[in-house]
Amino acid sequence: MHSAPPVAYPLGRSSLQAGSLLAVWLAGAAAWVLCAFFAPALGWRLWLLALAVLVAGSGAAWGWKNSAIGVLHWDAQCWHWESTAYQSGTPVRRLLVVLDFQRVLLLRLENQDHARLWLWAERKALPERWLDLRRAVYAHQRLSPQSADSHAQGLSA
Repeated sequence: MHSAPPVAYPLGRSSLQAGSLLAVWLAGAAAWVLCAFFAPALGWRLWLLALAVLVAGSGAAWGWKNSAIGVLHWDAQCWHWESTAYQSGTPVRRLLVVLDFQRVLLLRLENQDHARLWLWAERKALPERWLDLRRAVYAHQRLSPQSADSHAQGLSA
């Protein structure tokens, strides 16, 4: 089996993620407006619901703003994640494509300590290397889970 060529690709905040979070928050805000419109009085339950909508929106915005940003490297043998937290890069034990929208990928990375990191890859971040990233991601996934685990254990030895 031929290996995919080496690639380095920037990952980070996704406009699809931001749009989805905003749409869900707007649906919650619209539900509050409907409740307030049809309620006979603005009681404490409606104000609690308003607070919940505001807290959820703030949490979603904070989560999106503080989501991991870095570079995913494929050296034709294994994956490495490099970010401000992992400046020297850390080996990726397992990489899984969770969602594939052709121009946007949601990836789940797992390091040697089994910590998981969810990252978005968008074509617009580096269009000239997008197909290289997709080839590398899917070529790597074709390995069986057992061979991927043995490969990762060989790297840590």
